[in-house]
Amino acid sequence: MAVEYEKLLHYPIPEARQRLSPKDAMFYALSVGLGQDPMDREQLPFVYEKGLRVLPSMAVVLAHPGFWIAKPDTGVDAVKVLHGEQSLTLHKPLPAEAELVGRSRITGLVDRGDKGSLLYSEREIIDAASGEVLATVGQTTFMRGDGNFGGPSGPVAKPHPEPTHAPDLSVELGTRPEQALYYRLNADMNPLHADPDIAAAAGFKQPILHGLCTFGVVCHALLKALCGYDPARFGRVDLRFSSPVYPGETIRTEIWHEEGGAAFRAFVAEREKQVISNGRFRFAG
Repeated sequence: MAVEYEKLLHYPIPEARQRLSPKDAMFYALSVGLGQDPMDREQLPFVYEKGLRVLPSMAVVLAHPGFWIAKPDTGVDAVKVLHGEQSLTLHKPLPAEAELVGRSRITGLVDRGDKGSLLYSEREIIDAASGEVLATVGQTTFMRGDGNFGGPSGPVAKPHPEPTHAPDLSVELGTRPEQALYYRLNADMNPLHADPDIAAAAGFKQPILHGLCTFGVVCHALLKALCGYDPARFGRVDLRFSSPVYPGETIRTEIWHEEGGAAFRAFVAEREKQVISNGRFRFAG
C-alpha cells in the first residue's frame, strides 16, 4: 500500500492514557543517566522521592501512542523511517503523579520526490483531571521509502543555525553501558537497542542508544548549565539528530548564550562525532 496524501495527513492517531507515578519519574531520570554520583545533591531530587522533581524531557515518553506509523493502513514503509528532529515545549513543570492523556496529530507532510518525504507531528500531554496542557511534543519523521505521492514539496522548516565561534560553555555527561536496556522500558522496545544480532544486521557494532535517550541526556545538560536544575525555568528545546550514540560513551553538549536562551549541539567525546545539531533552547516565560 502506497502513501495517500489526504489519508495520511488526517490519519487518526489513537489517543493514549497513562497513570504517571513517582516511581515512573524516578526510573526515567535513572534511564537517562542521573544518579551515577550518589553524592550529587543537585541530581538527587530527580531520583529520590523526597522533594521529587520530574525531568522536563520525560514529556517525550508520556502518554505515547506507540508505533502507529507501522500500521498497514498508513501506507508507510515503516522499516525505512528515521527520527529526524525533536521539539519539546514545557508549559509548566511536569507533576510526579497524575492521570495523563496524549492527543497526537499530523501537522504536515512534505513530498521530497525520490528522496522520500517528511512527516511532521505533535502530541499534547494533558492533565486528565484539569484538562490543562502540560507539554507539547513535536517530531519530524523522515520517510525514506515514501515519496512521489503528490503532496506539496515544501516549505521545509529551516533549522536553527549553529554559531561558528567557540562555545561559551560545555557539559560532559557519561552514559552507562547498560543504559539502552533501561531506557527501552520507558516506551520504545525496539530490539535494535538490545539485541546484538539485530544491531549488526542494521550495520552497527553493538546495540545503539535510543535517539530520545540522547535527547534526555542533552536536556539534562541544558537543565544543569542554564537552569540550575530548576524545571520551572525550562521552556522549549528544538534539535536535529545527526548520528547514533553507543551506550557507555560520553556526550558533550556545547552551548552558546543567546537572548532568551541558547544555541547548542552535542558530540560523542570519545569519537568527536556530532550526534545532535542545530539545537535551540528557550527559557520558560
